[in-house]
Amino acid sequence: MNDELTVIHREIIDLLPRLRRFAYSLTGNQDDADDLCQATTEKVLKNADKWNDNKQFDHWVFRIAKNLWIDQFRAKKVRGHNIDIDSITENLNELSHNEPETNLLLRQVLSKMEDLTEDQRLLIGLIAIEGYSYKDAADILEIPVGTVMSRLSRARTVLVSAINLKD
Repeated sequence: MNDELTVIHREIIDLLPRLRRFAYSLTGNQDDADDLCQATTEKVLKNADKWNDNKQFDHWVFRIAKNLWIDQFRAKKVRGHNIDIDSITENLNELSHNEPETNLLLRQVLSKMEDLTEDQRLLIGLIAIEGYSYKDAADILEIPVGTVMSRLSRARTVLVSAINLKD
């Protein structure tokens, strides 16, 4: 096995938890997120020769995941119409020690994620969930930073108004 492929293997293994979270934010359920992760990983390994050290590895992988989701999963209409709120809430219960208000708020936000456009969901996944900067999100999605800011603002407005919160 050549050294470049070994580096790719290590990088993808380190990135998998974040990739799964991002995939879940796009698809809305764990089974589809796992399928998207697997398809992304396969494409990354198959196209390992197309990555170079000048590109940030995670940006390249997230862009592949985004493109696969748009090309394959959205076309199959698998894209998040069935958010598995119960599994998220169970995981949150462990972290929040069964705080009912937190669980209720999470359920409201997750149910309203379905109302967002695909571009808005991508940005919420990259910025709010994965913690990327606006610049990094713009690089991953190959759009201007101003577009990131306006789409994210509209997404936040939809989520805030949908659950009757004040800014």
